[in-house]
Amino acid sequence: MPLTVLLVDDEPLVRAGLRAVLSAQPDIEVVGEAADGAAVIPLVRQLRPDVVAMDVRMPLLDGIEATRAVLSSMSEPPKILVITTFENDEYVYGALRAGADGFLLKRSRPAEIVNAVRLVAEGDSLLFPAAVRRLAAEYGNRSAREAMDRAALTEREADVLRLMTRGLSNSEIAGHLVVGTETVKSHVSAVLAKLGARDRTQAVIAAYESGFVSPG
Repeated sequence: MPLTVLLVDDEPLVRAGLRAVLSAQPDIEVVGEAADGAAVIPLVRQLRPDVVAMDVRMPLLDGIEATRAVLSSMSEPPKILVITTFENDEYVYGALRAGADGFLLKRSRPAEIVNAVRLVAEGDSLLFPAAVRRLAAEYGNRSAREAMDRAALTEREADVLRLMTRGLSNSEIAGHLVVGTETVKSHVSAVLAKLGARDRTQAVIAAYESGFVSPG
């Protein structure tokens, strides 16, 4: 079965470009398009895409609110890849905090666009650029630090989280720690549970906001 994608952007040329790039891949199918976040939920319910590639700034309902709406209204929501013009856009950080799974610049090369969609669909590694790491660190607060302290990660779980913040996949983490992939999956699950994180993105945001890791 091909990987299915819904494109959401208020610029027709952006949607056309993304469609051309993604549709050229034998394992990816663009199943629909929308010009605003307000149309996302009905289209997701109808089309059941694996990934929603969504602009973060739109006139009626932006990518932040659209992300929240999708995740709060569906028991099995699609992965959400936010796309934007500027990598230091606070809207992008807001969308990631709301639950988006990854980040993509509109000026990205075709191969990077395809790779981003596949990575987000797999959910095994992150698209978390340096600019967003800095924003996460700037938004750090005492409650985030206290939550990290309460999580009481083991030494190995802490190692796994540090490697997660670098965007490494489970297999790459396994290589670094010289353990099996299934062992890494267990550690990742434990980290998410202890932090109360929905996914890897939320865990990494917690790591930066708490000061567990620094953006440098």
